[in-house]
Amino acid sequence: MESFIEQVVADHMTRNVKTVRRSLTLRELGDLFESEDFNTYPVEEGGQVVGLVSKFDHLACFIFTPAHMMPHYNDLMRRIVADIMTSEFIYVGTDTRLTRVLQLMVDHRIRSMPVIDNNQRLAGIISREDVMRALQQCTGSRGLLNRFPDDTCPESP
Repeated sequence: MESFIEQVVADHMTRNVKTVRRSLTLRELGDLFESEDFNTYPVEEGGQVVGLVSKFDHLACFIFTPAHMMPHYNDLMRRIVADIMTSEFIYVGTDTRLTRVLQLMVDHRIRSMPVIDNNQRLAGIISREDVMRALQQCTGSRGLLNRFPDDTCPESP
């Protein structure tokens, strides 16, 4: 367990992150969610992360209540990501300890977070699965998410 305490995001994050643009339509976003196994996409503009859009954000567009009447389906599908994305979001740095990531994920019920580098650029994304895998690897647990060949945990830089 002590080795997990020393682990940092850079050693466990996914580096090649698929992003979306603010102008993407809900129809296109829905197609992405259907074809990719992602829960959230960072929204990038000019190389900067300006928000996050999740399956939850997409599904929330279809809520039907007396206070929220649903527009015509085709009109709804022409809306864009900028209309539904979350522009205030939690992110971490590449040198953030996994213990802090775990705390943020539990406290805020977050599935994944963007990782921002020192130049304020997207460096990757860290997910619950990444943290679980690191925890299992560092504790020697053999779970479903453990894909490492041995029980050693990589050393932090």
